Amino acid sequence: MARDNSVLDDGDSADNALESSDTSGNNELLDRRSYLKLTGAASVIGGGFATGTAAAQDDYEVIEASNEWYTIDDGEVFENKIIDFSNGNWFGLYARESTNWTIRNVGFVGTHRYDRHAIAVADVDGNTSTIENVYMGDGCVRPSSYSSHGQCGIWVAPEHSGHIDIRHCNVQDWPNNGIYASAPGYNGNGGTVHIDRCYAANNYVSSFRLSSDGSKCTDSVAYNDGDGRYNGRCFWGWNPGRMEVTGCDFSSGSYNDAIHLGRNGETTRIRIADTQFDGISQRGDVRLTRGDGLGSNPDLSMPDGVPTSAAEAASGGSSGGQSGSESSTDDSDGSSLANTVVFDGNGTSDTTSYEFVVSEAVEPSTDENATIDAAASVDGTRASGTVADYLDAFRFDGEIERLSVDGDATVRVNGVEIDPADIDDVLDDIIVIDGSDEDVTRYEFTVSGEAERSGYDGASIDDEDAIEDGTVYGVVADWKDAFRYSGEIDQLTVDGPGTVSINGDRVDPADYGTDFPHVLEVEGTGTPVGFEITVDGDIELASDEAPEDEATTISGSTVQSTVTDGSLRFRFSGTLTDVSLINGTPTITVDGDEIDLEEYGDPELLPHAVVFDGTETAEPSTYSFRVDGKVIQAEYRDASVNENDIVEDTTVRGGVGNWLDAYWFDGDIEDFRILGDATVDVQYNAREQ
Repeated sequence: MARDNSVLDDGDSADNALESSDTSGNNELLDRRSYLKLTGAASVIGGGFATGTAAAQDDYEVIEASNEWYTIDDGEVFENKIIDFSNGNWFGLYARESTNWTIRNVGFVGTHRYDRHAIAVADVDGNTSTIENVYMGDGCVRPSSYSSHGQCGIWVAPEHSGHIDIRHCNVQDWPNNGIYASAPGYNGNGGTVHIDRCYAANNYVSSFRLSSDGSKCTDSVAYNDGDGRYNGRCFWGWNPGRMEVTGCDFSSGSYNDAIHLGRNGETTRIRIADTQFDGISQRGDVRLTRGDGLGSNPDLSMPDGVPTSAAEAASGGSSGGQSGSESSTDDSDGSSLANTVVFDGNGTSDTTSYEFVVSEAVEPSTDENATIDAAASVDGTRASGTVADYLDAFRFDGEIERLSVDGDATVRVNGVEIDPADIDDVLDDIIVIDGSDEDVTRYEFTVSGEAERSGYDGASIDDEDAIEDGTVYGVVADWKDAFRYSGEIDQLTVDGPGTVSINGDRVDPADYGTDFPHVLEVEGTGTPVGFEITVDGDIELASDEAPEDEATTISGSTVQSTVTDGSLRFRFSGTLTDVSLINGTPTITVDGDEIDLEEYGDPELLPHAVVFDGTETAEPSTYSFRVDGKVIQAEYRDASVNENDIVEDTTVRGGVGNWLDAYWFDGDIEDFRILGDATVDVQYNAREQ
C-alpha cells in the first residue's frame, strides 16, 4: 500500500514541530501497581549496556533526554554520546545555523515518541560538515497528535548551502523519512549531501531522500521486511537534482517499488548504476540514466562500519556484514528497558493467547530463558502472541495500560505473579477485514470511540494503515487486518472482494453509514480551470443535475471537469490520491479543509492526446515517437497502460494488438514511426473536447 498523505513540505522546519503529550499516564493505575513504574534513568542506563560494553563506559557520556535542542556551533565536534529517551522525553541535535561541524559516535537509545526530529542540520557557510557512526535503530513511534513536520531521523534543512557527508549511520523505524535531505535542492539553498555506507530499514515515507545537484547515495542498504513499524520508499530522488545512486541494495518488501523518482515541478535528473533493487516508479519529468550493474537481487547485509547498537556507536565501534534480520533481533541482555512481563504456559494443556499495551516501549526478550517467538507481534507499544507449554517474555518501559489473557498461562511482572483482571482489558470489540488474492480491497471505517491495530487471528500489523481521530483507512490483499475498538461503528466502506466480520460475525458494509462519506469541493477563481481528480474509492457529483449537464465526466474513481466562478461538489469514499490542473489553481477542500496541492500528483494537466488503435487489425503494430515537451501514459478512451511500453524522457516506444494505447503530451510531435496497420489519432487540446 502506498499512502502519501503525510508527506511534508520540504520548507517546514523542526522549530514548528509540535510536542507530543502522550507521556501522560493514569495516576490511579500507577498508584495501584507502583511496581510497574520505571525505576529511573540511571538504573536503566546502568543495566542496559552492561553486556559487551563495560570497558567502553568511560569512553562516552550518557545524556538523559530533557525536552530541549542541543545547539552545535561552528567547528564543534559532538562525539561519544548516548542520548537516552527511556525517561519519555525528547532531545535533539541542532546544527542549522553553523558550519564545519561534526556529529560522530552518537547512539540514540529507546523509542523516540515526539513530533521532533532527532537530528536537524545544515551547513550554512558553504563548507563541509559530517555525520558519522550514528545509531538510530530504536526508531520513533508517531504520537497521537503530530504536525507531519517532525519524526525524521536526520533532517537536512533548506538553509543548507555547503556539503554534508552522512556515513556509517543505522536508521530504522522512523515515520517521516530516515534521512530526509531533499529540502536544500527542492526549496532551499542547494547544498549537497552524500549518503555513504548507511543502513536503513522500515522507514516511512522513505529511508534515503535527496534532491540537490551533486548529491549522492553510495554503497548503502535500505529495505522493508514487515517486522518493523513502517514501510516506505527505499530511495526517493526529488526534483530538480542531478543525483547519483551507485553500489546500493534496496528491497521494498510490501511497498510499491524500492526507488521512486520525481515529484512536482522541475525536471529530475539522476544516474543509477551498480545497484540492485526490486522496482522503480517515476512521476513528473524524470531524466533517468541507467548505468551498468543493475539488477533485482539486493544483498541486505549491513555495510561494514555501521554500528549495531547505541553503545557501539558511542564508544566508536562498529560491526558490518550482518544481515538485516540478524541485526534487528532483540536481545534482552542488552536492552535499555527496565521492566519484564512473562507469559508462562508451562504445565498448561491448551494454548493461551495474550495481548497487552504499555505506555512507553516494549520489545521481546529472553528473560527467564524464554525464546523469542517469531510468531509474536510487537508494534510500537503493543505486543501479542500465544504460548503453550513454554513461555514468552518481553521488556518494557512505563506501565502496562491494557492486558488481555485468554487461557491458563501465568503472568509475571518483574518476577511477581499478577492477576490480569486487575488491569484494564484491551478494547472489547474487534473488526477483521479479510482480504482476497483476487484483487486489492480498500477499506475505511469510523468508530465513535477509540480504535487501535490488533494481531487478532493472525492479522498483519501494518503501520501504513492510518488511524486518524477514530477513522481507519487501509488496504488488504491476500492477508487480513484487524482492529480493536470501543463505541459503535458509524461508517464502513469496503471497495474490493474482501469481507468484514465484527466480533466473529460476518457483516454487510452497506448496513453502516453512507457509501460516500467525504465531501470534495472545487471552488473557481473567476477564470476557467480544468481539473482531473482521482480517489482510491468511488466518487459522484453531489448535485441533482446529471454530470454531463455540468460538463463533468466521471470514470470510476476519476472525475474531470472545469470550474470558473462557482464551485463543484462531489462525494467520495476512500482517500484523495491525485490532483491535476490546467490554466489555474482553484481552492480544493476535503470535508471542509483545504488541501495542499503539492502533495497530490503532478499539478500540470497535459493537454494533447495521441491514441494508437489496434482493435481492427489482424496483426500487432509497433510504434515510436518523440515530442518536444512532456509525455506520459494515459487511460484516455479506455486505453490500456502497458508496463512493457517504454517512456524515456520525451521518447516513447511501444506496441498494440487488439487494444488501445494512449499518451498525454504537450508541445509538438517531432518524430513519428509506426510498423503495422494500427490507426493513429492525434488530438490537440483533447481535454477541451
